Amino acid sequence: MPKLRGNIQLSSYDDIFGGTTASSAQSLEEGAEQVQDIPISNLHPFKDHPFKVVDDEAMDKTVESIKEFGVLTPAIVRPRDEGGYEIVSGNRRCHASKIAGKETLQCIVRDLDDDSAVILMVDANLQREELLPSEKAKAFKMKLDAVRRKAGRPAKENSCQIGTHLRSDQIVAQEAGESARQVQRYISLTNLIPEILDMVDNRQIGFNPAVELSYLDESQQRQLLEAMDFSQSIPSLSQAQRIKKLAVDEGITQETMNVIMSEEKKSDVDRVTIKNDVLRKYFPKSYTPKQMEETIVKLLEQWQKKRTREQNLS
Repeated sequence: MPKLRGNIQLSSYDDIFGGTTASSAQSLEEGAEQVQDIPISNLHPFKDHPFKVVDDEAMDKTVESIKEFGVLTPAIVRPRDEGGYEIVSGNRRCHASKIAGKETLQCIVRDLDDDSAVILMVDANLQREELLPSEKAKAFKMKLDAVRRKAGRPAKENSCQIGTHLRSDQIVAQEAGESARQVQRYISLTNLIPEILDMVDNRQIGFNPAVELSYLDESQQRQLLEAMDFSQSIPSLSQAQRIKKLAVDEGITQETMNVIMSEEKKSDVDRVTIKNDVLRKYFPKSYTPKQMEETIVKLLEQWQKKRTREQNLS
């Protein structure tokens, strides 16, 4: 049974993620929430959690911090019908605590309905600085769907949400510090097949071309993959726009796709492209594209210094 830690009391989301409001002060008076030590074996990841938990350098730092200081910010969890608790906020802290050899995690237990849990989970994680395009895309979609359901409105809306002049997508955008158009552009990425979405995350395909390509259906996106392999190139914004127009307006053949992707781009004249699957042979799985790039540059610098020394000796 989870052990109560009565000396630590938090009342609301604001207490955990910054700021003390009048509502949180009132909550303290009415009865604050208590932090509990819950066995990690009883904690389960949030269903369809859009944010990746990766064993990278940031995770290593989190593990070391937990070993030295413990978990400074309690996780937020909710009871599961099948037993145990679902982690609403704190999946990374739970993973790091497990690596650090901890058996329990400090948690606040809340009874949250599905939509409230989704909104809290997304808001808590969107505060992170380094997020992949796919993470933001899936998170924005999950929150927008949840906000619409809570407002009791259909997916396609023209009227305003009760109690505010803003539409649901405007509310999501405002709370994320983005424009409604940008939120919708991110959400469109969820229409991409996994192979292309991975290329966006790995910065092989730019964000703007990816938005254009999201209008292609699955079979057309498969054609695009074949065309990229055929031409050994990545679509530019101009190519993506042309492919989208042809695909949406009148359909597009594999041959036409190959021709468009085989066009020489100005940016390709001085560019050397190495496929991700080739690079991955030489780097740990945890390495990000940025880490791989930095390592390659360092190795090239060492190679250049060696060549310079050899030339001076000859």
